[in-house]
Amino acid sequence: MQLHFHIIGISLMILALIHIVFPKYFNWKEELKALSLMNKQMMTIHTFFIALIVFLMGLLCLTSAGELTETKLGKTVSLGLGIFWAIRLFVQFFGYSSTLWRGKPFETLIHIVFSGFWLYLNGVFWTNYLA
Repeated sequence: MQLHFHIIGISLMILALIHIVFPKYFNWKEELKALSLMNKQMMTIHTFFIALIVFLMGLLCLTSAGELTETKLGKTVSLGLGIFWAIRLFVQFFGYSSTLWRGKPFETLIHIVFSGFWLYLNGVFWTNYLA
């Protein structure tokens, strides 16, 4: 189980760092022009904090795999992370419109890869909690 926590830790830290390219990749400079200053800054600041918490989740999994798998507190943290990533998996299918990926090869691949990743996270965290 600890190996899975290490894999998750590295993966989440990489995912967090990928957020750095979001503004350029998604062309936020142009796309967000019509938004008020408040909404533009909320997009940027919330993206930063999402990336930060994902990075910290990864760091926790990477540096504290033993504690997460062997202590009551670790199992409780796994429950919380399992709930968080279960909601994220739900949003993958019901929060985003399928028109964003259906019929688009690259976007469909990304949808499948991340759906599998959210499922993997759920499997590890829930299995650890229930063990």
